[in-house]
This record gives sequence, C-alpha cells and structure tokens, in this order.
Amino acid sequence: MFEALPAIILLALVALVGWLVLKLTFSVLKWLAINTLSGLIVLGLLNFLGITHVQLNVINLLIVALGGIPGAFIVILLSLL
Repeated sequence: MFEALPAIILLALVALVGWLVLKLTFSVLKWLAINTLSGLIVLGLLNFLGITHVQLNVINLLIVALGGIPGAFIVILLSLL
C-alpha cells in the first residue's frame, strides 16, 4: 500500500499542473478573442462609416488582435501617415 503512495502523489501533482496549464491557456485565448473582436468591430465600424479606409491584411490584423481597441487606433494612425 505504501509503495504506491509516491506514484499516486506524483500523478495528482501532474494532473494539477495539467489542469492549471489548461485553465491559463483558455483564459488567455478568451482574452485574445475578446480583444480581437472589439478591435475589429471598432475598425469595421469606422471603415463602414467612411471615417477611415484601412485595408485588413495580416500585419494590421495582428496589430488589432494583440492591441484590441488601442491597436485599431494605432492601425488607423499608421494608415493616415
């Protein structure tokens, strides 16, 4: 009985670490998705209203995805230069 105790403790610790990694990964992905959608909505709304004419390419999408609403305004400022 006591020979298997270290293996059970190790298994419990591995499961705990796996659960923490999974939880943190999903929280970061959720934050990134909300950030991306809010930035794209702002950029799309400003493009639709005719205030700016920013093309969406890979670089602009990455800036907006990581920056959110401030990233959208950075892309807008860069397009005005």
